[in-house]
Amino acid sequence: MPTLPDRPPGAANAGDAELAQRIAARDRDAFALLMRRHNQLLFRTARSILRDDSEAEDVLQEAYLSAYRAIGQFRADARLSTWLTRIVVNHALARLRQTSRRSNVMQLHAEARNQESEGDMVSSASESPENGAMRSQMRQLMEQSIDALPEVFRTVFVLRAVEEMSGEDVAACLAIPEATVRSRYFRARAMLRAALARHIDFALEDAYCFDGARCDRIVAGVLARLPGA
Repeated sequence: MPTLPDRPPGAANAGDAELAQRIAARDRDAFALLMRRHNQLLFRTARSILRDDSEAEDVLQEAYLSAYRAIGQFRADARLSTWLTRIVVNHALARLRQTSRRSNVMQLHAEARNQESEGDMVSSASESPENGAMRSQMRQLMEQSIDALPEVFRTVFVLRAVEEMSGEDVAACLAIPEATVRSRYFRARAMLRAALARHIDFALEDAYCFDGARCDRIVAGVLARLPGA
């Protein structure tokens, strides 16, 4: 398969309508540009529903193929990103219904939770290994807490907080009222705060751990320094 250019010539500055027309005419370079523009948003959308990196990638690819076939139906009365997000949501929900019928659905995302993202493999020169490890742990804790949110809250939170989409855009993507977006977003934030607070409480219990070995070492050290020891 030929390698597609990072910046397709003649399409880099194309708007939604023009880009859709180019793709409808089977311009592969324009389609590559569309994917590069929207990959992060759409992956995060699928990931928020499926809670699994590899499943989200598979769904995203299937959604792109569907979009490619149906791009002629796109009308500029909505944003192209909104149109694409709806397709991804539909594909992700369909995949979720399929996997929910499997006996091992509870293990679906266990492997992804134990894998490091590429960002974890590259740290800045000024960041110490300890700080890098701490950042990785905090990221994993946050991702696990978001994964634990109920689906209806999780997707809204990812689109609003992680992707920083407006409430209006999220409502359009998910086909729900904007008021529902607001209520679900604030509810998701409250649940996340509660979950993170529990993690902090557990961590505080182990702070400055004073185990038996430390106790023995201090006692032995003091006894050794007593007069006549």
